[in-house]
Amino acid sequence: MIPFLDLQALNQRFEDEFQTAFKRVLAGGWFIQGDECRAFEADFASYCGVEQAIGVGNGLDALVLILRALLEVGRLQTGDEVLVPGNTFIATALAVSACGLRIRLVEPELSRYNLDPQEVESAIGQRTRVILAVHLYGRLADMTALAEIAQRHGLLLLEDAAQAHGASFGGRKAGAWGLAAGFSLFPGKPLGALGDGGVVTTSDAELATVMRSLQNYGSTIKYQHDRKGANSRLDELQAAFLRIKLKHLDADNQARHEISLRYRQGLDRSQFEVPDMPAEIEVHAWHLYVVRNANNRAALQEHLARAGVQTLIHYPTPIHRQAAYGELAGLSLPVTEMLSEQVLSLPIYPGLSAHQIDRVIDACNSFAAIHPNSSAREH
Repeated sequence: MIPFLDLQALNQRFEDEFQTAFKRVLAGGWFIQGDECRAFEADFASYCGVEQAIGVGNGLDALVLILRALLEVGRLQTGDEVLVPGNTFIATALAVSACGLRIRLVEPELSRYNLDPQEVESAIGQRTRVILAVHLYGRLADMTALAEIAQRHGLLLLEDAAQAHGASFGGRKAGAWGLAAGFSLFPGKPLGALGDGGVVTTSDAELATVMRSLQNYGSTIKYQHDRKGANSRLDELQAAFLRIKLKHLDADNQARHEISLRYRQGLDRSQFEVPDMPAEIEVHAWHLYVVRNANNRAALQEHLARAGVQTLIHYPTPIHRQAAYGELAGLSLPVTEMLSEQVLSLPIYPGLSAHQIDRVIDACNSFAAIHPNSSAREH
């Protein structure tokens, strides 16, 4: 079986460096918010091209801390509305809900599966205060257009960059487009820890100060608590591991890009809708390689499993169809709903061999030969 993601092989590449880092942290005897975390924060901020990065407990916390900080400093008020893409992982919405803000789901465009700027423009209402752009599957949303809309309407532009470590447009990386951005460092992400973790990026000094307080029980001075904070801190061992992996992130993203080229060239594109390729000035992190099949996704997934190819579906149930968001059940989001019914994610990660890539392509194309009317282009 070709695994959807081989985390063991991915991390074994750095085993010797991990062992050295582990011994260094163990010998140092300091395990929370020490030199390793500060060094990773500095490295990641420099990599993204921003002033500050703040290591936190996970990607959801990263988004919550951004929104809570904006509430603390008065740039947002409880009940303000946040525009969120309909097709995203539920964590994007949960962060908004956790902060007492209102969610308004917005349809994506089909070239990138990210927020459609025209739909964003149409969705702006009297209480709208934030555009929360998600760089889904590792590709930047149309941040140039969204930034122009945000500026024209006096809105805050934030990034959910959980899947887009290293993605860029015109040399400007994910995490450097909005007022602040939240990244997940979950093991399966392009830059993944060996446990859970997250990081916030921003060049806003006031927000950074407030977020550092909020993540540490509302305190900047021990036993002095100025805010009702939380406990969300990236530990020293994960930070040490991440510093090692960050050095290889661009090479890993390039490896994923080369696999995407092989898929695009080899897959029967009369039967599968494949991702558009980025322009020369754009870098796609290729966290996921998602194809669309209009009528037979379940059969396709079963066929690939029988052929020894593991696949996943991201995400089979949209936010407005989840029980947790029953209040949104009346929404009609046809593009979001179509994607939830049609998308299938193929293996894409560094170390996937040419033979394995060919097996994936052959398995897909053999299904297309059996089901010639399965193209997503029908929709």
